[in-house]
Order: sequence, then C-alpha cells, then structure tokens
Amino acid sequence: MGNLDDLNLAQRAAVEAGPGPILVLAGPGSGKTRVLTHRIVYLIQDLDIAPWRIMAVTFTNKAAREMRHRVDSLLGAKSSGLTMGTFHATCARMLRRESENLLGYDGNFLIFDTADQRQVAKQALQDLALDDKKFSPNRMLSGISTAKNELVTPEQYAASNYISEITRRVYQRYQEILVANNAMDFDDLLMNTVLLLDDRPDVLERYQRKYQYILVDEFQDTNTAQYELLKRLVNSQGNIFVVGDADQSIYKWRGADFRNLIRFREHYPNAQLILLEQNYRSTQVILDAAKAIIRHNRERVDKELFTDRKGGSQIIIREAYNDVEEAELVVNTIEQIMLEGVHLGDCAVMYRTNAQSRVLEEAFIRAGINYRLVGATRFYGRREIKDLVAYLRLVHNLADSVSFGRVINTPTRGIGKKTMQTLSQWAQREGRQPGEALIQLIEEPDIAHPFSGRALSSLTRFGNMLRDWISMKDRLTIGELLDTIIDGSGYRLFIDDGTAEGRDRWANVMELRNVAVEFDELTLSEFLEQVALVADIDDLEEDPDAPTLLTLHAAKGLEFPVVFIVGLEEGMLPHSRSLDEADELAEERRLFYVGLTRAMDRIYLSHAFRRTTYGGTEVSVPSRFIQDIPEELLEGGSSGQRRRESQRRVSSWNWSSQTTSHSNRSGIERDARQKTTVRQVLPEPSSGQSLAKDEKKPVLTEAQYRTGQQVHHHKFGNGIVIESKLTGNDEEVVVAFSGSDVGIKKLVASLAKLEIKE
Repeated sequence: MGNLDDLNLAQRAAVEAGPGPILVLAGPGSGKTRVLTHRIVYLIQDLDIAPWRIMAVTFTNKAAREMRHRVDSLLGAKSSGLTMGTFHATCARMLRRESENLLGYDGNFLIFDTADQRQVAKQALQDLALDDKKFSPNRMLSGISTAKNELVTPEQYAASNYISEITRRVYQRYQEILVANNAMDFDDLLMNTVLLLDDRPDVLERYQRKYQYILVDEFQDTNTAQYELLKRLVNSQGNIFVVGDADQSIYKWRGADFRNLIRFREHYPNAQLILLEQNYRSTQVILDAAKAIIRHNRERVDKELFTDRKGGSQIIIREAYNDVEEAELVVNTIEQIMLEGVHLGDCAVMYRTNAQSRVLEEAFIRAGINYRLVGATRFYGRREIKDLVAYLRLVHNLADSVSFGRVINTPTRGIGKKTMQTLSQWAQREGRQPGEALIQLIEEPDIAHPFSGRALSSLTRFGNMLRDWISMKDRLTIGELLDTIIDGSGYRLFIDDGTAEGRDRWANVMELRNVAVEFDELTLSEFLEQVALVADIDDLEEDPDAPTLLTLHAAKGLEFPVVFIVGLEEGMLPHSRSLDEADELAEERRLFYVGLTRAMDRIYLSHAFRRTTYGGTEVSVPSRFIQDIPEELLEGGSSGQRRRESQRRVSSWNWSSQTTSHSNRSGIERDARQKTTVRQVLPEPSSGQSLAKDEKKPVLTEAQYRTGQQVHHHKFGNGIVIESKLTGNDEEVVVAFSGSDVGIKKLVASLAKLEIKE
C-alpha cells in the first residue's frame, strides 16, 4: 500500500483505525486528503475490501478529482469500481440507476442549474398570476431550497405567514414544472435520493449491503439532507469515516451546519475521535494568530495547531485613509515583495464581499498588473456557453422546454413570440412539450396544426436540424456533435461579429470545444451532468501568473504563499448582518480564521479609516478580530508608527462591553481632518423652528459629553460616545450607534439633542 512512513502518528492512527464510526477533526493544512486517500488504499489493499463496497464523497469536483488521482496512482486498476465523487454526482448516479423507482422521472432526467431554476420560478409565478417584482424569483427559490435541504416536500410545506403561503404555492407549481420537463434541481438530487430510500426499504437494504465503508470529506459542510442521507446508507456495522473541522464551517447560508459534527458524536457515542493538529502549510506565527482568533468561539473541540517549519514573518497590520488608498497599499506591497523574489501568482487578496473587488481591480489596472478574479461571471454562466449547452441538452432530452425556449430563436430564425406562444399552446393541447410537438410536426406533416406561411417554414427548418442532430447524437463524440450544431445553426456568424467582444465570445466557444474534447469518453448524459455540477473555483488555474482576487468564502480549500485580507472593519468583517446574532458572529470569526490559514508564509491585514458604502463615506472602526491577535505576533515594518497608532485605536474599543476608554486618535485620523470636511448630521427642524436660532446660543467653555457615555438619538437610537470636543461655539460628538445600518456618526451637539442615559 502507500508508504505509511510518510504519515505522522495522528495521520497513521486515522488510516489504520479499526472498524466502526470514526471522526477525524482535521485542522487546516493537516493533510486530510492524504489521510482519506491512504484510508481508501488501506481498506482495499490491507483489509481486502472490494472497491465497489466503498463510497467516498466530497463537495467539489476538484477535490473528488484530486482524491481519485491519488488513489489511482497508488492502486492503479485495483481501484476499479470505487464510488467516488461529490454528494450531488453520487446521488445523480444512484437516481439514474433506480430510475424505474422514481415517480414522474426516467433515467435521462436533466439537472437544472441556477439560471434554469430562476426561469422555472418565473414561469411558476406567471402561472399563478403572481407579480415577480413583488415576489422575487430569487426569494422564492431561497425558500424552496431551504425546504428541500430540510427534506420538506411541497405537500409537507407549512405556511406560517403570507409570504410563506406564497412560497408554498410557488414551490408546488415549481416542482410540477420540473417533473414535466423530466428535470431536477441540485437540491432534488439529495432530497429525492433520501425519499427513495425511505419509500423503498428494499432499495435501502441493497445499498447498505453494497457500501460496507463510507468516507466523507468536509463533513462540517453537510446540510440536513446530506446528513440524513449518510445516516440511512450506513449499515449496522457503522463503518463511516468522516473528516471535518467545525472551525472551517463557513457555508451556513448554503444550508451547511457544523453542528452535524456534534450530532455525529451523539448518534455514535462510541465513535473514535482523532485530531490532526500538525500543519504542513503555514508558519507557527500564522497558526498562533489563527488559534487566538478561533478560541473565542464556543461549541468546538480545541486543536493545538503546530508545525515543524522554522521561522516565519510576523503579521503586518496597516491602516489606510480610505478604501482607495487601501487598494493602492496592496498593489504597492506586491510590487515591493516581488523585488524579494515573490511571484505575482503567489499572492492572493481576500475580502468579505464581492463589491469590495472594484477598487482593487482598478488599482491593479492602474499599476498595469494582470489579476485573476474568482467569483466573476463563471465560464458556464456566460451567454454563449449557456446557449450551446442548451442545444446539447435539448438534443439529449426533447422534453426540456427551458432549453428549447432558449435556442429556438438563437440565432434569430424569424420565430417570434406569437409563434412560440402558439406552439406552446398547441403542444399543451397535444399533451407534449414544445420540442416534442415540433418533431411531431416534422414527422407527421398531415397532422392538424395552427401554423402556416413564414412561421411554418421557420419551424420546419429548425425542426429538421433538431431531428438530424438527435439522430446522430449516439454516433458522434461530444466534440463532433458540438461542431455539427455550431455549423448547422450558424452560431459562429451570430456570435463572432468582428468586434473585440465577439472575438472573446468565440474564444469562449472554442474553450467549450476543448472541454468537449477532454471529456470525449463520456456519454452526452454524463457530459451534461459534469457541466451542471462544476463548481465556481474548479476553473481556477493551478499556478496562475497573476495575483488572485477572491472572497473569503471562495478561498476555502486553497492556499497561497502570501495573503492579503482587506476591509477589516466593523460592518465589513465581521459583516453588519452578523453583529446582533451570536451564531452569525461566530461564523464571521470562522471566515477570518479560514482566510488566515490559507497563508503559507506571510499575512498582510488592512483596514480603512473611512470607507465609502451606499454612496456615503463614514468613519470606520477597526474589526474586533484585530484586537484578538497577540501583540507579539505583529510587526510594524516600514509602517510601524502607523500600525501602533492603529492598534491604539483598536484597543480603545472594548467589544465585550461596547464601551470606550480614553485614548489618542490615530495619526491617520488627524490627517483626515485636514483632508475632508466632516459630514454633519442635522435633525429636521420641527414646525416653526429656525436653525438661525443657533447663532444666539451662549459660548461653550466645557464639553457636555464624555467618552464612554451612553446616549440616545431620536433618529439613530442608542449609542456610545467615542469622542467629544469643542469646535468653535459648539460641541462635535462622535457616536457609535448600535444599529448595524447606522454605524458611527459625527454630530453637532446643539442640533442632535442627544439624551444622556444613566
């Protein structure tokens, strides 16, 4: 088998663990993929377990491919028959295999992606005579997805208020449209598999007998449906091996629940617990900072992360005047460290929200530095790619009305909305989907139909092409079929109009052609499934020769020698939506922890004194997470004075009690007073009140408010005074308000009329 001498003691203990449930809590960079790979090899080669009796599931195609490659390199042909892939891909294969047991579906069902789902949701709203501006399709889909992740069917969906009642109706109609199109969305793949196993005990027993050993990667990212699926598939022997880390659970918004790790230990009280604490990625400085951050979270098993790596740069924290200066600071730093031998591709810039990328992109453009943006329009989300994939899907499955509607007049064939509506109505009367009705029109020219003249001619031409493509789909490779569709449809003339944009679009088409050639060994059904299941970061090049810009969520599973994390301010990281909820704040802390542990050698953290959001510029407060990093791990470098002043500004805010202590403001804030005019917030004058009365107020000799005082504003609510000073014949008060949408305001005391709370 694989050489176990390459494993540390904890890794080897996990690989050679005895039968029964096993929970491996793997810290970042601790070699969990190596452990999973060697565990599979150990089962097959040392315990003589047949590969077809093993199921290994993970969350991304990239992770599944990497694991498959490692297993194959160690076992070769001996791994044949092993079930390995993402949850969704594994469920899709299972459902196709059991298609005769699926009500309303056959084995050629399609998998609708996000754009398809949105179109179906819009159709459902239209069918129910509901305004999609009032009831957003995205909101409806969110509610439907949440229900499916919790294994709640349309019939079981319980409405508790008006909007949930609308969601229930849309869910019902949405599901009817999916079934009519012989299609499932991603959530259906999981839910329908669980429902199948519940409805058919014989099928469940068959899979329990088949899969004697189940291995799960990234267990902390499982949702309810995935957890319940695993519980059903595990047989009485309980041979389930899960690897996860509650500290890296950052996908709650997608339904992931790190508490499944807790539930696992409750469900299997005798489960073996193994900690992987040795890190092979980061320096000890980085690990110590990460540990200091995450230990503030509860409901976790503490891991003492350590590394054998020696040395390592201390963490640099910098404060910029605003977000533009912060972006320039990042670019300038990258240019400087390039002189030390650091490559552009070694650097990653991470941020909390996609909106933060704009100023960074502009800074790189001004500097003439190429960059890679992860999370921009995905390859498979581009118009020309979706067009051609829709052609392939329609050739594969004529019942796919979503794809039919996309391509019937793309390129333009003179088939207008009226003709499409007539075709749809006629197809409905015939009990068929539009694509099926069109082929019937071609093959049965004497059939009664409502078309004539130009409409009939246009439909006939398209129908003949479609019929020809369908007839040859089993004889051609995916690449050959794609070539035939492009040539026959005239798609190149349609997309490549001679402009720079047209050339770029045609280059995208050629890239799809490359993908088709790469997967030529797959059937059309398998190819379409591969396309539907591909993840956002799967397209990230292994060694891009440019800095990578990405959100902290997208950074999960990646690593870079140098990491910049920007926007470390209250309201940004942690995000304003998390400040009032302990669970949300804990996830924000995990998100920062994930960002820190992506770094191999160096970390640069930054925040801005002022940040422009929603069209206004406000003074920012440094993130509470900065305060949690021990002083001895920090380095000022060339900006030591600024860093120390920034740290004093951070430490002046006690987040546990939300009070402030007296401190000097940072030098950068003093500079700011010279650079900008303070935007004063004035209350609306009451009836008969004139602001001119302020001209007669007496001269002030002492400030009315003091730092740390709790106050109330009639519009902004409760807050705490950060600073107060006499300015001319008035008092300027800086207040941090508790409302997440308010933040910090500078007020004129005589006009704000703050109420002091005892």
